Amino acid sequence: METLLVVEDDVHQAELYRQELEEEGYKIIMAHDGHEALKMIEEHEVELVVLDISMPGMDGIEALGKILGRDNTMPVIIHTAYAHYKDNFMTWTAEHYIIKSSDLGELKAKVREVLDQRKQ
Repeated sequence: METLLVVEDDVHQAELYRQELEEEGYKIIMAHDGHEALKMIEEHEVELVVLDISMPGMDGIEALGKILGRDNTMPVIIHTAYAHYKDNFMTWTAEHYIIKSSDLGELKAKVREVLDQRKQ
């Protein structure tokens, strides 16, 4: 079973992601900010990170840099409500940049696509 780290500060959003992604067959671990995300990556074997940008403490852009600084092969999908961050060159290092919507179909499809590509 593949393990995903979902980094989302909104508790309700985080729980929705957990439920939806677990239904897809993934093991989900959660973090609510960048600092907690880095700790989870140290403590667990993670295959992919779904990362929000706007979070308290360490935001997603800073967390992305630190995650890739530790493991530049770690696939990260940015999942945010803010399209304007796509112009920030730091976000270009993520596998995908997805704008949040009530339909998680795009997120689930990209997660599967990235994980399948890594198996090849």
